[in-house]
Amino acid sequence: MNPVELIINKRDGKHFTASEIQWLVDSYTREEIPDYQMSALLMAIYFQGMNRDEMTALTKAMIESGKSLDLSSIEAIKVDKHSTGGVGDKVSLILAPLVAAAGVTVPMMAGRGLGHTGGTLDKLEAIPGFRTELSESEFFRQLSKIGCAIVGQTEQMVPADRQLYALRDVTGTVPSIPLICSSILSKKKAEGADALVLDVKIGNGAFFNDREITYRLARTLVELGNILDLKTQALITNMDQPLGNTIGNWIETREAMKALQGNGAKDLMDVTLALGSLMLVQAGKIDDYHTGFEILQDVLDSGRAWQRFIEMVAMQGGDVSVLNHPDIYPKPVYQAEVKASCSGNIYDMNACSLGLAALSLGAGRVKKTDAVDPKAGILLYKKVGDSVSKGEPLALLTTDCSQELGDAMNRVAQAIDIRDASPQIQPLIETLILADEELIFSLPD
Repeated sequence: MNPVELIINKRDGKHFTASEIQWLVDSYTREEIPDYQMSALLMAIYFQGMNRDEMTALTKAMIESGKSLDLSSIEAIKVDKHSTGGVGDKVSLILAPLVAAAGVTVPMMAGRGLGHTGGTLDKLEAIPGFRTELSESEFFRQLSKIGCAIVGQTEQMVPADRQLYALRDVTGTVPSIPLICSSILSKKKAEGADALVLDVKIGNGAFFNDREITYRLARTLVELGNILDLKTQALITNMDQPLGNTIGNWIETREAMKALQGNGAKDLMDVTLALGSLMLVQAGKIDDYHTGFEILQDVLDSGRAWQRFIEMVAMQGGDVSVLNHPDIYPKPVYQAEVKASCSGNIYDMNACSLGLAALSLGAGRVKKTDAVDPKAGILLYKKVGDSVSKGEPLALLTTDCSQELGDAMNRVAQAIDIRDASPQIQPLIETLILADEELIFSLPD
């Protein structure tokens, strides 16, 4: 086959056959197709899209590019969760041990921070010694013993995705629905999951702020997941302001720890319990997600979820002493408060700007090779709808590097809109998208 001809065909809106897609993926993974040609192909896909058959073939070819885990000897249904990315989203840290303590096996493959959004692996690695790279035998043993593990993608698993994603990141082709879907679902299928619950973010802190595109992404993920025999549901959740009260790595991990001990922010816990309830449904534990909230709240209240988190950290090499005594964690060198310039109500928060402010403090990466400062972050004293007086603290910024502190403070101040008017707060959770229907998701009273 001729890669130039295939690039031209996609550029002109033609469809690939499954064999053409398989050849393209295999050839690129073997480095027989250079980056410049694959970049051109990715851009053609970005503009021309892919139909269902093409996306299915692409996802299967990516799975077959490497090794898949066989977890079939673990008899329970294995359920994972994936978020499309948000600011302050530490849900996975709470969700995996919580749902595992409720009797569901959770093999969770997570990622690192990307742009203004944080990464689950970076947050867990803020715990001294925590290992996000486990061997296949370690992963299997941990799932069998405690029912949950949160790990990164191995070198052997879906190498085509790792290579293609790195290229997409530097060619402006990340926000492509076919490429997003194949990337997410190839990893989830290869890790051995039987079912998947998706948290698809919408709002100014999400990768897609456009409502139509967000819903199309969610519907495509659900359709394609079920075609691949991965039972998939999606929840549309709002990301117009950060989730919870913290942005950063250790600071978010500590907030997740407090949530597991029964002291979680309402918005954070609503999203966590909603996703957890869907995971119980996917695992066959319950028939109706409404009953899941009470089950999971009981697991939290009993302390079983917190204990499961401690066990997970210990099995993955983390220092449990900082969990039981978080105040011994090293303190940031610099900290500063952003204060309100006037009195009124918090009318709006630009979650994307707040995420970028945390990134500039050292909580994320500008380049792949950048080191992450686990102590860098933002503690929000106020959220949308709260009243505030002039001079009252809005947020606390922490970092080990003072160079960017002033700019970050200005960015945070500009991201928080204070007005005399009361805001119109959008629903935190909008829609549950199933294989055959869409429902308004209702939280318990």
